[in-house]
Amino acid sequence: MRDDSFEFDRQLYRLLCQEQHQEFTTRQLRDAYAATLEPGYELGAVRIYVYEQIRRLIRAGWISKSAGLRKRGQVFRLLEKPARITLVLVDSRCPQSAESATELTAHSHSTQDVFVDPVASASTADHGRIEEMLKETRLDLLSSMGETERYKQLFEEMPHLKNRLEGAYHEVRDRSSRLLGHLRALETTLKAIAIV
Repeated sequence: MRDDSFEFDRQLYRLLCQEQHQEFTTRQLRDAYAATLEPGYELGAVRIYVYEQIRRLIRAGWISKSAGLRKRGQVFRLLEKPARITLVLVDSRCPQSAESATELTAHSHSTQDVFVDPVASASTADHGRIEEMLKETRLDLLSSMGETERYKQLFEEMPHLKNRLEGAYHEVRDRSSRLLGHLRALETTLKAIAIV
């Protein structure tokens, strides 16, 4: 079996090597990672970046989803590094915010009084945040639905496993229902913001 080269963020790797991150949620890892960044980053961009890295680790077989759900999201568990993987640590590729460009524009207009509507700003920020949450929830829902489908296939192909796996199947199915509820709530919120 050939080794697979696996490029991974150096700082995220350091965080995952710490004992408190052997089990974590996306939010916990995102917050820990954000604390290592220079000021000026956009939290939404960091969340998407960290979530994508978690998905890569799942596909590589390096982390798994824990059976338990915390109030604030799915719990992931760090596993042993798969033997086939050759780890290559790289510098962060986390996209930074466009704030620096915005600040530059603001400084170039410093002689003018610029009126910013706080309601419009908040609405735009809220919209972006909810869009990100919606994207994350959709990904979680698709993953959960895929898991449910796989259990059904296993039950059909290997009925003798049904008793052992039925509990896990019901848990995943319940998670899918909850995520669908989250998705609907976020979609309704987006519509409400669009009306404002």
